[in-house]
Amino acid sequence: MKQKLYLYTRFERLWHWTQAFLIIFLLLTGFEIHGSLEIFGYEKAYLWHVYAGMALVILTAFAIFWHLTTGAWRHYWPVKEKIPQICYYYLVGIFRGEPHPFEKRPDQKLNPLQRLAYLFLKLVLFPLQFVTAFLLLSYQWWPALGISASFRKVAYYHTAGAFAFLFFLIIHVYLATTGKPWYSHLRGMILGWEEVELR
Repeated sequence: MKQKLYLYTRFERLWHWTQAFLIIFLLLTGFEIHGSLEIFGYEKAYLWHVYAGMALVILTAFAIFWHLTTGAWRHYWPVKEKIPQICYYYLVGIFRGEPHPFEKRPDQKLNPLQRLAYLFLKLVLFPLQFVTAFLLLSYQWWPALGISASFRKVAYYHTAGAFAFLFFLIIHVYLATTGKPWYSHLRGMILGWEEVELR
């Protein structure tokens, strides 16, 4: 039996899609800066990359404030329940048409694996990109700031973080199409309402 639940607020949807756009745009401009693509031209790609990065920092600050003031941070708190069952589902069960072992509700929107993935994203990948971006942009002031790191190594970590974001994005888009029907998760993140299977 299915029930229609309001799972995603307007702010969550606005934040999600703006963040998605900025990350994709940062990947495109970043790869152009590295010479892998040619879309805007190097100078424009660099400028747009910096502006998009600043916009992402501002958006993230708003999101952190929103999560802390609304209590939404609880959705990311790690839990141990059903991790083996969910791993089995994504590796085997999903291809056999078995039901998802996790029941999505307004008070628990993310399954245990999603919580760990998003926590890693928020506590490791975002800080890595923000810190390395700041270091790369402030390179000429490193001596005055007492920073003796290797520019090449900082750029390498920033690029590695970008590839991690790309990997996450590919997996995220794939998993977004695994609902029944395939567009149900996508529709939920557009309209806020999602039909979930009740047990």
